[in-house]
Amino acid sequence: MSRLPRCFPDPCPERRGLLKRGGALALLLGAGELAWGAGIVAVRVWPAEEYTRVTIESDQALTARHQLMESPDRLVIDIDNLELSPAMRELVGKVRADDPFIEGVRVGQNQPRTVRLVVDLKQATAPQVFRLSPVAAYQHRLVFDLYPTQAPDPLLALLREKTQAEQQAARSVQDALGEFIDRMDRPGLPTPPPVAAAPKPALPPAAPPMTPAPPPPPTAEQLRKIDRLIVVALDPGHGGEDPGAIGPSGLKEKDVVLAVALQLRDRLNAIPGMRAMLTRDDDFFVPLHERVNKARRVQADLFVSIHADAFMNPEARGASVFALSDKGASSAAARWMAQRENASDLVGGANIKSGDAHVMRALLDMSTTAQIKDSLKLGDEVLDQIGKVGKLHKRSVEQAGFAVLKAPDIPSILVETAFISNPEEERKLASTEYRGELVKAVATGIRRYFARNPPLARNRTL
Repeated sequence: MSRLPRCFPDPCPERRGLLKRGGALALLLGAGELAWGAGIVAVRVWPAEEYTRVTIESDQALTARHQLMESPDRLVIDIDNLELSPAMRELVGKVRADDPFIEGVRVGQNQPRTVRLVVDLKQATAPQVFRLSPVAAYQHRLVFDLYPTQAPDPLLALLREKTQAEQQAARSVQDALGEFIDRMDRPGLPTPPPVAAAPKPALPPAAPPMTPAPPPPPTAEQLRKIDRLIVVALDPGHGGEDPGAIGPSGLKEKDVVLAVALQLRDRLNAIPGMRAMLTRDDDFFVPLHERVNKARRVQADLFVSIHADAFMNPEARGASVFALSDKGASSAAARWMAQRENASDLVGGANIKSGDAHVMRALLDMSTTAQIKDSLKLGDEVLDQIGKVGKLHKRSVEQAGFAVLKAPDIPSILVETAFISNPEEERKLASTEYRGELVKAVATGIRRYFARNPPLARNRTL
């Protein structure tokens, strides 16, 4: 016969109640919240020639200390309130072999509550370390931007690229002339068919086959009279941490506009006397003020920012062209669009503590009436050509306070290629054929603008 336990009076009923409440709280929190320290959500590495970004995303704000070491060059990072986890170990495999700055990453538990990262460097760097608060789909982010200690001169790089292209084209002409003379000296020999003449492996073709030089329009003679190089800054929007708008099938704005910009660069570079510069040529983030700064450093004659529109209504469609406004937006839609694009710094992760950012933001407020007037002329030419390719959302250039258009001395426009939020237009943006037609239209608009508005001489000789 089993006995029931004897019941004694509870000597401390308050304690029993506290334990019950604590147990209930533990059930509500779950295992993840009971774990000590911050939890790692994701780790990402964004390599580029300009800089490499390392991002550690977590469910709590992280605090880190870092120091540069020499012989060999390495960056040592201690992150507090953190325990080593499989998610952190993934950082080791995120480093690409072609990363210009990072040779490799080592990670370990340096102290009971401190994780240490050792970033082995390929060159001396000037790191920037900062934190980002939760925004959009991101939680807390700890960011390490690795910049070179000496940034290359973008104008010299542009001129060096142009010189190399001209030298290669000249060598191709000389080789073709040499083969012709050789055949003339030996008339008895049969002339080989053109397909049998294999090009020398060291020499690229005179023009990329995917982007042939456009036929010269009536304005070609005027372009030849310009006694110095015309520089066009092309700005593919978003990039890196900032995907931009995402279409119904998952197509990302940052990928579409980069493809358009690369193709447009090749087409403009094929025009005599013209050269295109990209604010980004890969998948990495560039703050808005730095995009403008890059264009000014190469003394660009034009600035063209390329985007893919999005709206809550999937029926919205058509391309648009925007210029800056100093009197408010031309429509509610234009104002909404400017606010969305200006938020790119928050999503992409700009370091607002950087001193250069404050200087550039002050500079961006000095936009001039003359710049806006020229921007509208450029916008009219480009919009007219785009209208021949597809549907326009508005048949006139709209205006709003886009931060990326505020260079005080460079005519600047923002081209919304189509609505990526519209399923039909998303398919067009994914099409190489449509992007090619769009590129041809924008390039024609730029040429027509320069035919009517030849650029003035620069202060710096090219």
